[in-house]
Amino acid sequence: MEPSRQCPIGQADSPDRRSPAPGANFEVNLPTSWGRVVAYGNNNPLLEGPNQAMWTWLRLLRALLLSGPIALATFATPAQSAAAVPGPCVEGVLPSGALSLICIPSEGWNGDLVVYAHGYVAYNEPIDFYHLTLPDGTSVPDIVQALGFAFANTSCRTNGLAVLQCADDIRELVAAFATVSGTPPPHTYITGVSEGGLITALLVEQSPGLFSGGLAACGPIGSFRKHVKYIGDFRVLFDYFFPSVLPPSPISIPQDAIDRWEDTYEPAVESAIAAGHGASLQLINTSKAAVDPNDPTTVTTTAVNVLWYNIFGTHDATEKLGGNPYDNTSRLYMGSANDLKLNLSVQRFAADPEALASLVAYETTGKLTIPLVTLHTTGDEQVPFWHEALYLAKVRSSKTGSLLTQIPVARYGHCNFTTQEIVGAFLRLVAQVTRR
Repeated sequence: MEPSRQCPIGQADSPDRRSPAPGANFEVNLPTSWGRVVAYGNNNPLLEGPNQAMWTWLRLLRALLLSGPIALATFATPAQSAAAVPGPCVEGVLPSGALSLICIPSEGWNGDLVVYAHGYVAYNEPIDFYHLTLPDGTSVPDIVQALGFAFANTSCRTNGLAVLQCADDIRELVAAFATVSGTPPPHTYITGVSEGGLITALLVEQSPGLFSGGLAACGPIGSFRKHVKYIGDFRVLFDYFFPSVLPPSPISIPQDAIDRWEDTYEPAVESAIAAGHGASLQLINTSKAAVDPNDPTTVTTTAVNVLWYNIFGTHDATEKLGGNPYDNTSRLYMGSANDLKLNLSVQRFAADPEALASLVAYETTGKLTIPLVTLHTTGDEQVPFWHEALYLAKVRSSKTGSLLTQIPVARYGHCNFTTQEIVGAFLRLVAQVTRR
């Protein structure tokens, strides 16, 4: 298992586990039509360039950033009269065949339940429980129980692209919990990171009868189809600027590339990026992928992490979606030294209609009837921060904006949160639910 590619919560998904120091500057790559947003260390976002069409979003971003870390003492978990003591966890098997993990405090249980959806796990990894430890070594089940809540998690019945299957497994998990606990919880919170963040948003929208609210962290909640384009675009651009480093084709990955990724192709990508400074900058400029401008090594980190998803995720997604979902036939790339040459020479691919039809089920609607809190780093290289703006637009279109709270974190890295930020975001959700 290669844990560095499986989106552990609270930690940048990078080969060497690096994360920038607090207070660094981060360029936020939002759609070009918005202009360029820079989130500075003083938490004051500025829009540079002539286009100022997204001032409403920026005012929201500024207000949230200036609110600072959430004081945990501001919130109190409901109906908790005694100090909670984590209890033993019980493993089981759900009707789908997915594994279940249920933990109930032995003392001080407030009666409520937190359900957790893990992040993306490569298709060739064993079915198991993933991403249950924070970067400081804290056990996620233990910290949830210490707050007074019961905890439930599922392995999901499959790895790789598992959004729809895992959402159904979580519905089964909620039903299984009542059997184990002997009583249905007054409040059930769904939480998730990365792919689990998308699962969380979909469950909040589609199954409000099962859940009281949700916390979706670093997930592709704005548009899954656009996320597929982001990964595919990065690969075809990499192949243009660094030809012959990776085996063809971006939409048909040979098994050799997967088997030899860690010992052959990942080092080749790192060497190419290090040797081709000019090409590396053009790759970042044209792909709009996030890097930390104060740390040049994040160019390599970004390239390796995004390309990993193309290598390990493409074949699995193609099988589950019924064809190639990536399309760049009409994509116009900008930001290179010669955009005309780039657009005439870059590889072009057309998506299969069946795959495009399958993608519809992965799209959020923004139609909320229960509270949803989102948490996202502004410098997320794997699931770009622009997903937050796209989701906000959906929610506003459905006129349910009062139920959405978005918390941006000015930092580079995927799911690169501190324990305080994660717990604070969750307790903000609890406060919103219990005060309704």
